[in-house]
Amino acid sequence: MAGMRDFSIPKKLTWMNMLVSGTALLLAATALFAYDLYVFRTGIIRSLGIQAQIIGSNSISAVVFGDPAAAEKTLAALRAAPHVISAEIYTPDGRPFAGYQRDATKSFSLPPGIPAGQAEAYSFHKNEVGLVRAISFEGKPAASVYIRSDLGALRERIGNFALIVGAVFLMSLFAAVWMSSSARRSISDPIVRLAETAQTVLSEKNYSVRAPEYATRNEIGVLISSFNEMLAQIQERDAALEEARNRLEQQVQERTAQLNVANADLEAFSYSVSHDLRAPLRHIGAFSQILQEECGQSLDGESLHYLKRIQDGVASMSHLIEDLLKMGQIGRKEVVLVRTDLNLLVKDTLAELQEECPGRNIEWRIGELPTIECDSGLLKQVFANLLSNAVKYTRRREVAIIEVGQAVENGVPAIFIRDNGAGFDQQYAGKLFRVFQRLHRSEDFEGTGVGLSTVDRIVKKHGGQIWAHGELDKGATFYFALAPRAAGASSSS
Repeated sequence: MAGMRDFSIPKKLTWMNMLVSGTALLLAATALFAYDLYVFRTGIIRSLGIQAQIIGSNSISAVVFGDPAAAEKTLAALRAAPHVISAEIYTPDGRPFAGYQRDATKSFSLPPGIPAGQAEAYSFHKNEVGLVRAISFEGKPAASVYIRSDLGALRERIGNFALIVGAVFLMSLFAAVWMSSSARRSISDPIVRLAETAQTVLSEKNYSVRAPEYATRNEIGVLISSFNEMLAQIQERDAALEEARNRLEQQVQERTAQLNVANADLEAFSYSVSHDLRAPLRHIGAFSQILQEECGQSLDGESLHYLKRIQDGVASMSHLIEDLLKMGQIGRKEVVLVRTDLNLLVKDTLAELQEECPGRNIEWRIGELPTIECDSGLLKQVFANLLSNAVKYTRRREVAIIEVGQAVENGVPAIFIRDNGAGFDQQYAGKLFRVFQRLHRSEDFEGTGVGLSTVDRIVKKHGGQIWAHGELDKGATFYFALAPRAAGASSSS
């Protein structure tokens, strides 16, 4: 039965009808055969008992007067019974008195014993049945008759029964096949066509096809109509979605074109502003420097203080413009991935940083970093910004500790830079990577508020992410993880 699970519906219906019809017929035939066999065997016993009684009654006088020849004449009448093998008459003391055999070459077999209180006994053997019956005369045992018969009639009846059952079985199977064919036309064929339509829709994503409908109002007809209606609704929905998608694509193209124009204008404006700002700043810086050199000795302390603030403002503004230009350039720069050893990248960055912090007591803890595919120039800016921040915010520590290494944070392999500096309040961590957002006063720590935003842009251009954990006066840790295409190289050894 497990093999029928993958059959088609028509084949299943045919097999089910044949199995049900065949099983019912087989059970009915078995019951009828068992009953008929029982009745026929009983009839054979009854017939042999009657024959034994008739022979015994007609042979009483011969037994009483000791005339075996007369008894054998009576037994000879059994020639008319073609299935009787032999018959014998026995005296009350068990001695053979007279006998008849269809085949004279065979010897008589011993009769079965008659149980007490019974008039006859019988027994079935392989190919025959034997019956012995006691004959009484005037209430006393006078003789006993033993008749043996073959089972040819029984075999003949079984053969005829088998032929009848076989004919009925074939007729039933033919009827089952005919009924299955009729059911297939009205039940399975519509379902098969519906399944084929569904398969076509699934494979081709073509919702314009329809399942053929049949002139029926039963459940199958309702199912097919509902399925076709569903396809029609999906087709209408897809047409509406396609139209909306086309409109959206057109709007996106228009907005993209407008955005490209706006970005081009913004870049031109930024370049123009930065270029135009640089010249006045250089003039301000140069003139303030000349003023300090030529008139410094004649100025009082307050005027020198103001002059110093002008020069500091010029320097701060120059750094801000420089950082903004770099951030703008990063947005336009294409990422060029090359295989890069991060250990060498950090080593070069530290060499440049250590020249800017002479006299500082900094303990560098640099772990083993991987070799990855990245834009080495951009990633060097990431390390330069994060490490310079760590140097800046540990300025008030007697011994600054700055760590660089690998870690798995929230299930993501990442590079981290950790310091024991001023730290920050974790609830404001989301502001760290926004332009001009600062979590410390400029009087405490200098800066333009652009460096971490630049780092964020570089990491995102690599398809990665950056985040930070910190605590006030207990240091900060910055993590960044690049996308698999950029970080998919083996660790360096």
